[in-house]
Amino acid sequence: MPPRSPDLPSVALPADKELVLKVVPMPADVNANGDIFGGWVMAQVDLAGSVLPQRISHTRMVTVAVNEFIFKQPVRVGDILSFYAGVQHVGRTSVAVDVEVFAERFSDQGKYVKVTEARLTYVAIDATGKPQSLPDTEQTRAWREKIQAQAATKS
Repeated sequence: MPPRSPDLPSVALPADKELVLKVVPMPADVNANGDIFGGWVMAQVDLAGSVLPQRISHTRMVTVAVNEFIFKQPVRVGDILSFYAGVQHVGRTSVAVDVEVFAERFSDQGKYVKVTEARLTYVAIDATGKPQSLPDTEQTRAWREKIQAQAATKS
């Protein structure tokens, strides 16, 4: 196995996103290079990304798009992975979510390295699998208002 490059300096965890999942990859999840399979990371990101849309919709949601997925650093056996999600858009039937993944290296806990970032889109579906409108609830309206307020402060 080739020597690993030194890790980047520790980064701060995002204050504008919510911690939705923590997981430790195991030896069964490694590829031939000794790093964790990208597909395993993608599956965990999809699970993490679905948490907030479920809170908004209170109905079945499906992943319809992986709009962007960037692997920034390798994930290693024993890393403690923290998945942070933030809703970026609430449409009529869909919710777009950004997910950032940070690793606490087994040998350097308490310091974080950003390993992955992604944007996914989820759609609410009915019992037949067809898209359905998100419910018009206080919670849905609150999410839309929060996103609009964030957008206004960025511009």
